[in-house]
Amino acid sequence: MKKTLIWVGTVIGTAAVMALAFGAMERRSTPKTISVNGECLTTAPKDKTAITLRVTTLAPTAVESVQSATKQTAGITEYLKKMPVEMQTTQFNSYEKTEWNRDEQKSVSLGIETTIAIEVSANSIETIEDVLGVFSGMKNVFSENLRMYSSPAVLQPIMEKCLGVAVENARVRANAIAAGDGMRAGKLLSVSYGTNTMDSGVPANLMRTKMVTASAMDTAMGGTIVAKDTDVSVSVNAVFEIK
Repeated sequence: MKKTLIWVGTVIGTAAVMALAFGAMERRSTPKTISVNGECLTTAPKDKTAITLRVTTLAPTAVESVQSATKQTAGITEYLKKMPVEMQTTQFNSYEKTEWNRDEQKSVSLGIETTIAIEVSANSIETIEDVLGVFSGMKNVFSENLRMYSSPAVLQPIMEKCLGVAVENARVRANAIAAGDGMRAGKLLSVSYGTNTMDSGVPANLMRTKMVTASAMDTAMGGTIVAKDTDVSVSVNAVFEIK
């Protein structure tokens, strides 16, 4: 019985020593770290021009309204297939349109209004101007949201490069802080990041198109669409080992 107790005590004692040893090793192996932020600001060229063509029809019934809008939209897309453009439907809805009758003091139905919107984009602004020229003044067709933007193909490599710059910016900050204790930033342990893009330019003139509105004419100063490059920003939170 005594031998058994001695053996159990020895095992417990050995386990305790090993636990203390592993604990000390773990404390020694845990690296000192520093967490800092880094930023990168740059721009991306705008390589695309886009316009939204909106078809809106009003009819007594939903079937008539939808059929009318769908048929006219099909005619537009069929024509656009012959042009070097990209298309996507951005809106399709149908609802009862009403207005307030002041004489009768009640809301009256005007019919069913259906709207189908198509975004048309191209590499060339001249192509979009041609699109506007073709559909200018067409019944039930309205143009809106004329703009220039940076395509994903252009943005992605610029954002990836900017991400690297933001991380290096964070490393410089980490080194500056660690230098106070006579240390420096080592291995990058983890990083999280966020990106943001913002169009800094606004279409300033539509005079070269055939669909100039009164408001556009008021702001037009000659030339064509004027737009600055897209502002791109990347921010990171990086954790470095310091040694």
